[in-house]
Amino acid sequence: MHVLVIQSSPNTDGLTAACADAAIAGIEAAGGTAENERLTDLKVASCNQCGNGWGRCRTGHECGGVLDDFQALHQRALAADGLALITPVYWGDLSERMKNLTDRLRRCEASLGEDSRLGGKPVLLVAAAGGGGGGMISCLTNMERWAQHVRMRPADLIGIKRITREHKLAAIRAAGEALVAQNS
Repeated sequence: MHVLVIQSSPNTDGLTAACADAAIAGIEAAGGTAENERLTDLKVASCNQCGNGWGRCRTGHECGGVLDDFQALHQRALAADGLALITPVYWGDLSERMKNLTDRLRRCEASLGEDSRLGGKPVLLVAAAGGGGGGMISCLTNMERWAQHVRMRPADLIGIKRITREHKLAAIRAAGEALVAQNS
């Protein structure tokens, strides 16, 4: 099983990066392969709401309004057997970069309804709150709602904050292992 792990923190050695490392370790321990993608290394702009609010995303199920790294990342997500989305919590929500990605994926895939090309694929959703954990639950709620829109199957939703770092990193690793074991 091949899992595309997408993280969206600019901090390469912080909590979000540690979460991605834990997910990858679990995926690989279960015999899967993981591809680590840092959104901060890519250009994925926000949706332009082309035309009357919908462009090719609604009918062609691809983004043609903003040409950037999204198109290739979308294809890689479609080719993967599963995803892991790992975001820092900003203002009780996903990071702006992760929000850009999920918004554009939603526009391309949700309009397919039950035929979403991401439909049925497992996704591990992780919200990493660097401070006291405020906003972690609302962030996870928004991630879960996104997964419902694109018809993905949440394998697990995990909130983590500094004080829970050690045992939650172990839980993320275990969730990565379970994602592969339950879907291979």
